[in-house]
Amino acid sequence: MSNLFPSLPVTMAERFRGFLPVVIDVETAGFDCKTNALLEIGACLLSFNENGELVTDEILNYNIKPFEGSVINESSCEFIKIDPFDPARNAMDEKEAIKQFCKTVSARVKKEKCTRAIIVAHNAGFDHGFISAAVSRTNYKRSPFHPFSTLDTATLSAVFYGNTVLAKACEAAGISYDNEQAHGAKYDATVTAELFCTIVNNFRSLNLPVPEKQTNVLKQNDSMSETGD
Repeated sequence: MSNLFPSLPVTMAERFRGFLPVVIDVETAGFDCKTNALLEIGACLLSFNENGELVTDEILNYNIKPFEGSVINESSCEFIKIDPFDPARNAMDEKEAIKQFCKTVSARVKKEKCTRAIIVAHNAGFDHGFISAAVSRTNYKRSPFHPFSTLDTATLSAVFYGNTVLAKACEAAGISYDNEQAHGAKYDATVTAELFCTIVNNFRSLNLPVPEKQTNVLKQNDSMSETGD
């Protein structure tokens, strides 16, 4: 038996089995990723600092125009306090937003010597669905994200803090949470990233033993990323 990630510094590829975690939050005009408009993407790119702690080092934010023919659920927009057609949003076309976002993520995947990005989000299936639908809708050639795997902070929070609600999980983790700023993609992505980093860093401090075979697997490239082994 050996300790998990015992040496410093740890690379992103070693820590996450060749994946680059990208923390995201989306704001939408409803719950159907195929018909309701994607209105905003917030994302945090992460890195390890000199102490081997996972931290946020870049924040991305895109305001997006509703795609042509999209369904706008007024009650959803009221809840998230977004007027999709407000010119003050300075929103861009969905195709351009997805292009910029995916190119930025792909560049970081290459820089970190990872094989693919993986979406980290609170209730990640929702965010993954909207990003995947937008990538498909805009005919972006190759999404940098794993086609179905995600890292869900709601699940991680249930294990670590006994709560799946973002605000309550943050409270348990000692992270401040401002309800007035909630439901903004940039803010929620930033808070979710802090929660994810806290969980990862606290897990490491547990210094849990794992079989030597698993340690070796973590150092291998993800040759099965296309099929999601």
